[in-house]
Amino acid sequence: MTKVVPVVAAAVCVALAATAHAQPRATCGAAGGTLTIGGRPVIVHVPANAGAKPLPLVLNLHGSGSDGAQQELFSGMDATADAHGFIVAYPQGAIAVDGGYAWNVPKEPLVTGDAVPTGTPSDVAYLASLVRQLESRYCVDRTRVYATGFSGGARMASQVACELSTTFAAVAPVSGLRFPSPCLSKRDVPVLAFHGTADAVDPFAGHGLGYWTYGVPTAAARWAAHDGCAARAVPMTNPGFSVTTYTGCRQGSAVELYAISGEGHEWPGGPGMPKRITKLLGPQSQAVDADTLIWRFFAAHRL
Repeated sequence: MTKVVPVVAAAVCVALAATAHAQPRATCGAAGGTLTIGGRPVIVHVPANAGAKPLPLVLNLHGSGSDGAQQELFSGMDATADAHGFIVAYPQGAIAVDGGYAWNVPKEPLVTGDAVPTGTPSDVAYLASLVRQLESRYCVDRTRVYATGFSGGARMASQVACELSTTFAAVAPVSGLRFPSPCLSKRDVPVLAFHGTADAVDPFAGHGLGYWTYGVPTAAARWAAHDGCAARAVPMTNPGFSVTTYTGCRQGSAVELYAISGEGHEWPGGPGMPKRITKLLGPQSQAVDADTLIWRFFAAHRL
């Protein structure tokens, strides 16, 4: 997200119930809450019906200028976690920007155009450590750990697909799919992406800010080539959106891109935003429910 994010933050941030810092424990059925890991807050939502068996884990990464609490509200993923029985964690970046925080995406400038400050820690290393810490506190199925995220968080999710391919079984970038280069993944990672065709922040066709040069279809095609998919994609047009699916991918991988017609820089099917927000970020669409589709895709893939 760009400098409009502080306005979004003011609109979507509500008073959340205070939660105590959880102590390290690997207990099936442990309650969620707000942890401090690596000096950063991480909101962990555990489904109310969690039983004694290990659960999948989804990291949901906020956009630039936002934070974990705002991403929890912006994406509305807690309800999907409750319905389908997975843990979702909302961590926070370490770089202060535009009233919120940003991720350290390797070799890429910030949304302000500035370079990442010297000495900023690696967020690839942080997210790898975060997964291990969560696995030590909660009963996590290590074969079903996933990453999604919005905007800058989507770019970070794209990065970990390359660098942490043996940690994350699949990724689902929303409004920010990239193909990092070089991508030295040790396995072919399934990728599901969503992007609005009217996104003025990260334009669908590319030609945006310094971190946003090529278009989203190009990013998807590069992932498909990396995953050894068939050269020819299969497009399908539906009311309000189109989906391009790459078939014949190696190792049971998959690459899919949902193009949401007329949607702006938003989370498809997410909670409704006030008009003053959609005026800045562009219109929302309910043509698809990204949360449900993300979980359906994740559920089909494991390490």
